Amino acid sequence: MQQIAIFGGTFDPIHWGHLLIAQTALYQVPLEKVIWVPSLNPPHKKAALFEHRWEMLQLATRENPAFTVSLVETNRSGTSYAINTLIDLSTVYSNTHWYWIVGLDTFQTLPRWYRGHELAQMCDWLIAPRQLGGETIAQSELICKQVEQLLRKQSSTIRWQFLNIPLVGVSSSLIRKLCREHRSIRYLVPEPARSYITAHNLYSDKSE
Repeated sequence: MQQIAIFGGTFDPIHWGHLLIAQTALYQVPLEKVIWVPSLNPPHKKAALFEHRWEMLQLATRENPAFTVSLVETNRSGTSYAINTLIDLSTVYSNTHWYWIVGLDTFQTLPRWYRGHELAQMCDWLIAPRQLGGETIAQSELICKQVEQLLRKQSSTIRWQFLNIPLVGVSSSLIRKLCREHRSIRYLVPEPARSYITAHNLYSDKSE
């Protein structure tokens, strides 16, 4: 049975922190593949066009044969739910043990996801710690155990582990801010993605 992880997100834009998380998961588990799933219409967020975010993902991950960018979210109309993503990918990748890569903040909200109590049991969860130096492992574990308890009340069990990554203080919001201020984002994003952002004038006042 192969082991594959789903890494979903807005990726607006993808940066070195995302790649470090995916690479860590690849070797820590270990995984055969990481499937990157950019969200089509992220709720509660105004993001760059899907085509731009997808293309930057393609450019940033193309040198790693274990990374695949999926268009699965474009195959559905209406709201995109995580459980549907996993079900759809399961029809393509049979005989698979699934993992889901997620940040600690997002993992905290899992009990409130659409059919989250079902999804919790359909895969193992690989959790990227918060990118804050003040957060201790003990505090992070406490948060995860609270999620476990909430799911248990919904008659669900969950398997999770932390990804052993160095804390990198880079975020997509920081990159967008630097772009608006016409400051350099070199070394924060892969060079092909940086070139794409520049070519398409993304995240500036006159962005496409």
